[in-house]
Amino acid sequence: MQVQVVDYRAADAAEKFTRSLHETGFGVLTHHPIRQALVEKIYADWLAFFDGDGKQAYAFSKETQDGWFSTEISETAKGFKQKDIKEYFHIYPWGRVPPQLKEDALTYYREANALAEELLGWVEKYTPPEIAAKYREPLSRMIQGSTKTLLRVLRYPPLTGQEPEGSLRAAPHGDINLLTILPAANEPGLQVLGKDGAWHDVPCDFGTLTINIGDMLQEASEGYYPSTQHRVVNPSGEGARKSRVSLPLFLHPRDDVVLSDRYTADSYLNERLRELGVKT
Repeated sequence: MQVQVVDYRAADAAEKFTRSLHETGFGVLTHHPIRQALVEKIYADWLAFFDGDGKQAYAFSKETQDGWFSTEISETAKGFKQKDIKEYFHIYPWGRVPPQLKEDALTYYREANALAEELLGWVEKYTPPEIAAKYREPLSRMIQGSTKTLLRVLRYPPLTGQEPEGSLRAAPHGDINLLTILPAANEPGLQVLGKDGAWHDVPCDFGTLTINIGDMLQEASEGYYPSTQHRVVNPSGEGARKSRVSLPLFLHPRDDVVLSDRYTADSYLNERLRELGVKT
């Protein structure tokens, strides 16, 4: 399995990138416009936030799905019994964000969202006509007016050795949304499941940007763009004593977007949140 590493500045970047998404569900960009200095500052500032007690004041809301999700209420991947070993904070422009962290977080949200929209445009442009005909509306229109695009700040804590047997930092799963934009984390661990049935490390050099297909785009394209299973494995040795921080942006359509005969974006999202155990 070969996830393409594409130079964002190259003349054929859009075509190569979209081909990688079709073939593997993943693509990796270099020389992209996301500022590495901003990403590193967010990692450091939010790691300090997760290590403190102030997060308790932002406990998540089941109704709005914003705020801080503790390790005790973390997601349980579909088909798995053990919760992921992680805590995270959900950021929406309309949601709660700690004041000292808000400016950088919302700046990153705007910049990453703008890039995500551009990349979705690449996908739309290079989707074969017979596949594009399956979309109920153009991909670029699906995100117009959306309030559901989510920035998640993730912290995988150091391992204690007391973790339940079989638990992982993130068990194998597919993302719910259209596209996910993910700067390289401060520590390795992300793997993707290949068509050969083996797990492959995703290139994670600091400064690269990983993009993957979500289940909603798979549904809308009737499988042409695969939402490939991925996971974050538990480190060993020195790495086990370190926190891992990552910053995925999940690009979501409007609630009323029709994905297929089976689902609207809203019905699909709510079904998945119930499966993950974070909504009843």
